[in-house]
Amino acid sequence: MLNLQAAGRTDVGQVRTTNEDAFGYCAEEGVFALCDGMGGAAAGEIASRIAVDTLIERLCAAGSQENRRKVLEEAIADANERVHARASKEAALHGMGTTLVALAIGGDRALIGNVGDSRCYLFRRGKLTRQTLDHSLVDEQVRLGQLTQDEADHSPLRNVITRAIGTQVSVSPDISELALKSGDVVLLCSDGLTKEVSDEDIASVLADGGDPDELCARLIGTAKAAGGHDNVTAVLVRVS
Repeated sequence: MLNLQAAGRTDVGQVRTTNEDAFGYCAEEGVFALCDGMGGAAAGEIASRIAVDTLIERLCAAGSQENRRKVLEEAIADANERVHARASKEAALHGMGTTLVALAIGGDRALIGNVGDSRCYLFRRGKLTRQTLDHSLVDEQVRLGQLTQDEADHSPLRNVITRAIGTQVSVSPDISELALKSGDVVLLCSDGLTKEVSDEDIASVLADGGDPDELCARLIGTAKAAGGHDNVTAVLVRVS
């Protein structure tokens, strides 16, 4: 049986005045979620909190039942429905939405669900590998060979996402599966980290070791030192 150590931190960053990121987890059930909201006024933070709370509520209530993929898909659909319904009822919240990345661990297997450009990474034996694809305009252009990664990193359109929770009646998440090993570290993060800190520098921080809370604090500190132009959130899970 795998043992999980987990921690999460979020920070407003160096430029923004409000924090539209949200995260939550119940480590005993192997459930972790992170969202980066968008929308005017307080709409972004409302969208992200609704989505995180829905994911945690649905997945933790389901426990360790067998068909976790179906449960994850239904939880994401429910989060989308709740955000969309709230936005439809209140004019001030119209058009709000959020990214979502979630991790559901059962035994030595993990399911990863994502919508938008918040990411999941695996750090194993000193190597960092990205486990999710961004649903963003520039990332899709990179995959089609229309932009280089460097051009995408500096594009004025790099914040344009092509899929989000709550902006449409339904949403299609990416769901992938990961076999976990003792010693693995799984990172969920918002783009406030990845737009400021390279994958190489994220790996360098994780390679130095430390408890998950300390590592989250160091990752966020690195992003803030690099400019901290956006809210930055990290959730870290160490497997042993």
